Amino acid sequence: MARHKFLVAGEWRDSKETLEVRSPYDGRLVGTTFRPTEGDVEDAVNAAVNAAGEIGSLPTYKRSEILRNIQNGIVRRREEFAETITLEAGKPIKDSRREVERAAHLMGLAAEEVKRTGGELFPLDLLESAKGYVALTGRFPLGPILGITPFNFPINLVCHKLAPAIAGGNAIIIKPTSATPLTALLLAGVVREAGLPAGALSVLPCDTAVAEKMVKDDRLKMLTFTGSAQVGWRLKAMAGKKKVVLELGGNAGAIVDKDADLELAARRSAYGAFVYSGQTCISLQRLFVHEEVYRPFLDLFIGHVKGLKAGNPMDEDTSIGPLITPDAAKRVEEWLKESVSQGARVLLGGKLLGNNIIEPAVVVDTRPDMKINCEEAFGPLVTVAKFSSFERAVEEVNQSRYGLQAGVFTNDVNKIFMAYRSLEVGGVIVNDVPTFRADHMPYGGVKDSGMGREGIRYAIEEMTEPKVLVLNLR
Repeated sequence: MARHKFLVAGEWRDSKETLEVRSPYDGRLVGTTFRPTEGDVEDAVNAAVNAAGEIGSLPTYKRSEILRNIQNGIVRRREEFAETITLEAGKPIKDSRREVERAAHLMGLAAEEVKRTGGELFPLDLLESAKGYVALTGRFPLGPILGITPFNFPINLVCHKLAPAIAGGNAIIIKPTSATPLTALLLAGVVREAGLPAGALSVLPCDTAVAEKMVKDDRLKMLTFTGSAQVGWRLKAMAGKKKVVLELGGNAGAIVDKDADLELAARRSAYGAFVYSGQTCISLQRLFVHEEVYRPFLDLFIGHVKGLKAGNPMDEDTSIGPLITPDAAKRVEEWLKESVSQGARVLLGGKLLGNNIIEPAVVVDTRPDMKINCEEAFGPLVTVAKFSSFERAVEEVNQSRYGLQAGVFTNDVNKIFMAYRSLEVGGVIVNDVPTFRADHMPYGGVKDSGMGREGIRYAIEEMTEPKVLVLNLR
């Protein structure tokens, strides 16, 4: 229950306004931090602007060294990070450890990728008038960046902002969510010792009104936001001329065709729908199963779901922990009740167990316009529907305002490529669930799921501008 100061350009500060962080599982006090004042935020922005030249001029080997130092710092304190995530976010400890491992790996990827961010040399003499002209390109930092991160991946999603910013030579201000700021502040301590110029990082658990002033501030050249679609698009409208990357929500669908490996599909679908109680933007929410294998798949799937243990997230064998707030649990419970009143059937789960935990729910006989289908549930529920035509299943996955990722279980290469061409999503995952993500792959969505891409190389490109140099050698 330590008191954690926030970081302003290498300096730890506190304020008169405290922010208590409580466990979503039992409500106990996990730790306390402080709300930055508008003066603290102004200092952070000024420092980021002033540090732009210093970090932008760091040689490649130095940026790589800093990123490697951060990786090593995360590894040294990995259990502290994992326990903090579990305490403040309610994530099962085994999943928290996996997240910390991914974050460390991500920093290592960035340490290597920064060495490959070169340009190209190419001729311009495609017309006679350009005879003797050549050009070369390079990538240059955008300038100070604002990164706003959500509760569900308190270290890895911060690292998805921090790592490419450093690699691209940009200062960054991180605004973590008020629900889980402690992990980001622990990470700030690691970064502070890694050799990054002091003004290049501030971590500010400020309130929404103060954060929105930063979104509007023209001195910050980019907003990179991960969170809900409602908030993300509202912030984009405020952002003015700055570049915006949005990684937003979804209600991801997966198709299980009649030739699929049903055991694989059932096992992975149970994971994809219920990991971290469905509180991921690529959580599997809608399953479409070919009518010829619907019954055997459903039996296998329910068997795997029944094997998921709910309880204290600090227990090593817990798979289903609490939702982040009582309101989140109440909302999921109400959506399930509403769907039943509209004709759906809950085959399994759906009960509120206490401690903000809801039993994993499997729902059938739904309609596309029910909230549990057309909105983002962000909770432990999945709907299962039959289909007779693969093409129709693709259309049903597309019947959503979201488009982040989708899964397709089939061994038919023609159907795989038909789905790849036709699914309105940022990523199609074959013979696995849409919940799969490797941290170096391009990741992002279309429609209401956002704009821009993360994944180290792609995020570095988002955070830098290409510049051309033309040489007249005649």
